[in-house]
Amino acid sequence: MKDLSLDVLIERAEVLIEAMPYIRKHRDGLVVIKYGGAAMTTPELKQAVVKDVAMMQMIGILPIMVHGGGKEITELQNRLGEKTTFIDGQRVTDTAALDAAEMILSGRLNGELVAALNTSGARAVGISGKGGTLLRARALKTDAGLGFVGEVEQVDATILNVLTGNGFIPVVSPLGLGADGQTYNINADTAALRIATEVKARKLIFLSDIPGILRDRDDPGSVIGTIRRDEVEPMIAEGIIQGGMIPKARAAASALDACEKVHILDGRRPHSLLLELFTDEGIGTQIVR
Repeated sequence: MKDLSLDVLIERAEVLIEAMPYIRKHRDGLVVIKYGGAAMTTPELKQAVVKDVAMMQMIGILPIMVHGGGKEITELQNRLGEKTTFIDGQRVTDTAALDAAEMILSGRLNGELVAALNTSGARAVGISGKGGTLLRARALKTDAGLGFVGEVEQVDATILNVLTGNGFIPVVSPLGLGADGQTYNINADTAALRIATEVKARKLIFLSDIPGILRDRDDPGSVIGTIRRDEVEPMIAEGIIQGGMIPKARAAASALDACEKVHILDGRRPHSLLLELFTDEGIGTQIVR
């Protein structure tokens, strides 16, 4: 038993040594993580993400988290007896829906995530996109009548720089502030993209409920490991990238003006963040310049 125990300890030491080049590569780099999907709602996966992000901070990476919460907002609206309406995937946000979004995003979810990170040994601070006028917003331009759904007009990253520069992980809820003081509900993917672009993050990572971009959408094993930016539009035209992945892939391509790489990872796999950052193979799709 002692020999077996020693073998296990030696194996653990070797894993740490193998990680050294990746730690050196990513140290002091800003990484924006868009957190959502099953990784937010399944306790075991949530705990794995929290531990991954805490470890990232401990070894010198500078994470910024942006979280969604659409499922939880819908559940609250249902409990309150409010009607939930979507148009083209966007929640119609009247005053009551906006109140529910703010209660969930800047209240319960943000607080729970911050508490989990701090309990895991990280130093995290929760902020709304309204804090420090981080996300200046305006009503989303559309003919659909979406109410208080917003688009990002401007990002002021001052508060993020202060927090990351002083050893804290900012945890951002995607609410924006209009010039007239109106609050807007903003798509979390879009908020993460604009924040990553403004801070010139080394990496932008989307945690989703998909393995990555698939060569064959019916084959989960056909994940495309790396896509160049100039391949995105041809792959859309060919039908390889389709449906809800189209806006995500286009967002990733546009982020490469400022970020080195964009990753689309399967948040349903435990420790997907560490597997992508600290192995050559990775587990999702990376989009590169």
